[in-house]
Amino acid sequence: MSMHVALTFDDNFWAPAYATMRSVCLFTHSRQALVFHLCHRTLSAAHRADLEKIIEEFPVELRWYDLDQSELFQDIAARMPENTRLSNIVYARLMIDRLVGSEVARILYLDCDMLVREDVSFLFELDLEGKAIAAVRDPVGALITGQRDLARNRDLFDPADCYFNAGMVLIDVASWREADIIGRMEAAYASGVMQRIYYDQDLLNLIFKDKWLKLPWRWNTIDARHAHEGLDPAILHYTGENKPWGVLSGMLQSVAYARLYRHVMTNDLFYRFARHRWKRWWKKKLGLGR
Repeated sequence: MSMHVALTFDDNFWAPAYATMRSVCLFTHSRQALVFHLCHRTLSAAHRADLEKIIEEFPVELRWYDLDQSELFQDIAARMPENTRLSNIVYARLMIDRLVGSEVARILYLDCDMLVREDVSFLFELDLEGKAIAAVRDPVGALITGQRDLARNRDLFDPADCYFNAGMVLIDVASWREADIIGRMEAAYASGVMQRIYYDQDLLNLIFKDKWLKLPWRWNTIDARHAHEGLDPAILHYTGENKPWGVLSGMLQSVAYARLYRHVMTNDLFYRFARHRWKRWWKKKLGLGR
């Protein structure tokens, strides 16, 4: 049985995408069953070549989806509220059912700021108990939806309801397709709801309310800190300000498995990515573009 994994990223995040993909390979026994669906935009030929090196090390399959060539994605990205921190690539996961082939029954979506350190076969053998998706509760979900004094959007979200983080979502593709997520998003945009909520994550929580299976926290360890190492997390999610690809020692000491992450990314790519980020930072600082 094939195990399908989807990643979405742009050219400024190619190295973390590689690290996430390689961590899946390193910690999964049935590597020959892995199929990676790489949904990308603005990807340079050199960075694509870096990603393709994964097949030199592992017997996996790569499937490429150039979102710059997708009229649907371009339309969505142009009209929907822009996530300035993550870019509008976040909306790509909503299109998963329209991108993958009909033979894909289940797919694991992963954000690219993740490190996997347990066999994902567990997720593909999991009984979804009739639910459309499986995910992990976000520990600050009520703050995301309610914001100051937990009072905002009370007509949309009840803080007593469980709210999932969409960085790791195990998807039953048929149920995802049946939910008509793009259609629901268009309706939410027309009614003004999309302009009020936290991008696609809030939308998915509205669509799949009471229709998702709650997984143990360790399958999406949010804001992964050094202390989490003692709790044996399965998937680390670096949602905090400090990232494992930082080069300042103080930053690295605060995040979980920073040294492991560097070697999963590989030393060569880690330091090339550091130079890429510094170059990009100076360009923005000097007003020379992104």
